Amino acid sequence: MTCSMMKRKMCFALICLCLTAPLFGQSVLGKWKTIDDRTGKPKALLNLYLEDGKLYGKVIKILEEGKQNAICVKCKGDLKDKPVMGMTIIDGFKQDKDGYYKGKRLFDPEQAMTFRGKIWIDPDNGNQLKVRGYLAFLYRTQTWLRAE
Repeated sequence: MTCSMMKRKMCFALICLCLTAPLFGQSVLGKWKTIDDRTGKPKALLNLYLEDGKLYGKVIKILEEGKQNAICVKCKGDLKDKPVMGMTIIDGFKQDKDGYYKGKRLFDPEQAMTFRGKIWIDPDNGNQLKVRGYLAFLYRTQTWLRAE
């Protein structure tokens, strides 16, 4: 192989790496500050993590003043009167081929409602997470902020 061919191959590989790096640069994993889409105020800090290839989200801190010891009073079954702190509200989401995480259990402890959900990094801002909950054909999207 000539030096010129090797340089071209190396340039091609470098260009491919530069083009694909943004696709893998940001991850949904880590700590996220949930923001109430109606008030704009922070509500909680969640840790998003993978277990057996599925995405889970657990409440690790409640940020709303006066609600640090909140319990799920509207919940039924096993969650009835359980603390919101430590509760898993994103349960078993799977990543699809387009990079979105989708699942059937996005839980809102305040309303005691479970939604189908979709989660993705905002393509314009890697420090923002889009979290969409579906109820039939209606949906609501919140923007969460990456916590430092």
